[in-house]
Amino acid sequence: MRLKIKDNITLYFFIFGLAAGIASLALSIFLRLTINGLFIPEIASQGLISITSGEIESQAVLTLGPLAKYSTIIGALVVNILLYGIIGITLGKLFMKMKSPTPTYAIKSVISTFISYFILIAISLAFIILSTTPGQPISFPIRSIVLFVLPSIAYGLIFAFLFGKNKDKTKGERTDSNEPLSDVDEADKIINKSSKTTTTNIDYKKRDMLRALIISVVALPLVYFGFNRLISGSDQQQQQQPRALDESIQQFLQSKSKPPGFENPILTPLVDAEVTPTYLFYRIDINSIVPVVNASNWNLTVRGLVNNPLVINYEEIKAMNSVEEFATLTCISNKIGGDLVSTALWKGVRLRDIISRAGVQPTVKYIVFRCSDGYDVGIPLESGMMDGTILAYDMNNSPLTNEHGYPVRAIVPGFYGMMNPKWITEIELVDKTYEGFWQRKGWTNDGIKNINSSIVIPGSQPIDKRFPHLVDDPNFMVGKNYPIAGVAFAGDRGISKVEVSTDGGKTWKTAIVKDPLSRYTWVLWTSGFIPEGKKDYEIVVRATDKTGKAQSANFEMPFPNGVQGYNQINIKV
Repeated sequence: MRLKIKDNITLYFFIFGLAAGIASLALSIFLRLTINGLFIPEIASQGLISITSGEIESQAVLTLGPLAKYSTIIGALVVNILLYGIIGITLGKLFMKMKSPTPTYAIKSVISTFISYFILIAISLAFIILSTTPGQPISFPIRSIVLFVLPSIAYGLIFAFLFGKNKDKTKGERTDSNEPLSDVDEADKIINKSSKTTTTNIDYKKRDMLRALIISVVALPLVYFGFNRLISGSDQQQQQQPRALDESIQQFLQSKSKPPGFENPILTPLVDAEVTPTYLFYRIDINSIVPVVNASNWNLTVRGLVNNPLVINYEEIKAMNSVEEFATLTCISNKIGGDLVSTALWKGVRLRDIISRAGVQPTVKYIVFRCSDGYDVGIPLESGMMDGTILAYDMNNSPLTNEHGYPVRAIVPGFYGMMNPKWITEIELVDKTYEGFWQRKGWTNDGIKNINSSIVIPGSQPIDKRFPHLVDDPNFMVGKNYPIAGVAFAGDRGISKVEVSTDGGKTWKTAIVKDPLSRYTWVLWTSGFIPEGKKDYEIVVRATDKTGKAQSANFEMPFPNGVQGYNQINIKV
C-alpha cells in the first residue's frame, strides 16, 4: 500500500513538472522567434549532429532525407519536456522534506525557478561546447542565457502553483514520535489522519491535476504552432506561395529550341524544370532551424595569410562586378535516383576578385569558409581561383532566401554541396589542407569523382520531386514508342555520352543528350523505347564524362565518397 502511495505522489510531481515545462517551452519558442532567445532543443540538436559519425548521418539521410535533422530536434524537444517532468519530481520531493518552516508559495517559486534554470543552462552549455568547431573559441550567447531566466520563472511560478496547498492544510499535524517522518509516512499520515482530512487532500489533488491539464491544453497548441514556425523558417520570402521560375529564366529556356528527340509532350515537364524553382531546390545543412542573418549588420571578414585583411559589407559586395552562371549542386548523401540534386541560376562576385584584393601570400594552400551557424569547410586555393567559383547573393534572379544562405553563400563547381557553404561570415587563407565539419566526420575532402545518371521518365523515384507536373506513367502497349528520359551529372567535367538498356544491361542504346546550360550543370537525356512483347523490362542508364571516364556499375554507399552504381527501374508491359 505504501509503495502505491509513494508512486502516486511521484506521478503527481512528474505531471506538474510536465505542465509547467510545456508552458515554459511555449515562452521559450516565443522568445526564440521574436528576440532570438535560447531554445534548448535547438542547441541540443546541434550538439548531437556535431558528435554523430558521418556513417550514421549518411544512413539517416538515406532513410529520412531532409527529415533526418528534424527528427533530431523533435526528439530533443520530447526529451526536454520529459526533463521538466523529472525536475518536477526533484522539486516535489525537496518541498516534502522542507517541514520547518513549510515553504511558502514565493519560496517554492524561487527555488523552482533557479533549480530548473541552472540544470537546463548547464545542459545547454555542454551542448554548445560539443557543437563548437575544434580550434575555434567557444561563443556563449550571454544575452540569450540571461533571457532564459524568463521561461524558468514561468516554470517556477506554475510548478509552485500546481504543487498546491495540501501541505499547508496539514502543517499543524505532527506525529507523537520524535523521529522525523519519511515521505511515505507523511503521505500515509495525510491520507489516514481522518476521513475529513483524506477527503480534503484528495480534493486538492484533483484540483491541482485539473489545473495541470488546463495549463497543458492551453500551452500545447502554442508549442506546436511556434515549433512549426521555427522549423519551417521565418523568412518572409518563404511564407509566400510556391512560385514558378522567374519569367526571364522561363523565356531563356523557351528561346532555346528543343533538340530532336525532346519534342514529345511527355518530356515537357523535364525540359521546363531544367532549372529548379527555388521552392523545390533541395536543402541539406546542419541546422534544424533555418538561420536568419540580418544583411544590414552583416560583414564578411577576409583574413589569414593575406597582405591586406578585409571587412566587406553586403552593399559593397553587391556593388562589385557581378557574374551569372547556371550550376548544379548535389549532396554527397544523395542516393541513386535520389532528389538531393538541383540546378539554379546564381549571381554574385568571383571569389578570386575578393581574395585577390586582400593579397594572397605565396604559402596559401586552402581557403577556409566559416559561417554564422558554426559550419566550416575548406577548398583548395586553385579551386577558389576558378572562374566558376563565386560568392552568390542572388538565386534564380531573386535574393537568396534564408533557407539557401542569405545574404551570401559560395558556389564551387566540381564539389559536393557540403563544399558550397551558406551564411558565410569569414574567409581565412591557410597554408595547409583544411578538414571542415563533415570531413572531420570521415567524409571525403575531394571533389566529385563519381558519375551519376538517373531515370526521371518513366517510373517513380525521389528525383521526380525536382520536376513538377510530370505525367503519370503511360499504360505501356506492345509496338508503341515511349520516351525514356532523365538527367546525368559529373561535376564540372561534363557528360559526353548517355546509354540506356531495356534488358538489364545486356545491350545498350546511345541516348540523345541535350546541350547543358553550362559546363557546371547536369544534362538532360532521352531515348526511345518500343516494347516488343508483354513482359517485364529492366531499364538501366549509364553515362560517360568528357574525360572519357565511364560510370561504374559497382554499387557503393554514399559514405564516404558519394554514391556509385547504375540507376534501374522495372516496368511491366
